[in-house]
Amino acid sequence: MRNTLYKISISAFLIVFAIGLSDLRAQDFVYTPKNPAFGGNPINFQWLNSSANTQNKFSESGRSAFERDPLADFEQSLQRQVLSQITRNIVGNQLGLDSDFSEDSRFEFGEFTIEVTPGTDGVQIRIFNILTGDETNITIPNFGS
Repeated sequence: MRNTLYKISISAFLIVFAIGLSDLRAQDFVYTPKNPAFGGNPINFQWLNSSANTQNKFSESGRSAFERDPLADFEQSLQRQVLSQITRNIVGNQLGLDSDFSEDSRFEFGEFTIEVTPGTDGVQIRIFNILTGDETNITIPNFGS
C-alpha cells in the first residue's frame, strides 16, 4: 500500500510539473535602437536633435576656441605693457623712487585709500575702497636685513 501511494504521489507530481512546463515560455529580448542613424524610429530624430542642441556648450563661430589670432594677442599684450608702464610711472612719482616704507604713509588714488604701515613682521598695506567699503590687507614679510 505504501508503495502504491508513493507511485501515485510521484505520478501526480510529474503530471503537475509537466503541466507547469507547458506554461513556461521564453521571453523574446529584442533591442530596438532609439537613434535613427542606427536603425531607430525616424520620428525620434527631432527629439534627439533638440536634446543635443540644448546640451551643446560649443558655438559654431567658424573658429575653434583653441585658435588664437596672433595680431589680436600682440595688441592686447602691447596694451597691457603700456598700461603697466604708466602705472609704474604714476606710482613711482607718487611714492618716490627711493621709498623704503620705513614710516607710516597714506595715499589716495580716486576712490581708493592706501595705508602703508611698517612693522616687525613686514610692511602692512591696507587698501580701502571709499565708495563700497571693501577692504584688502596685504602683508609683505621682511626678508634678510
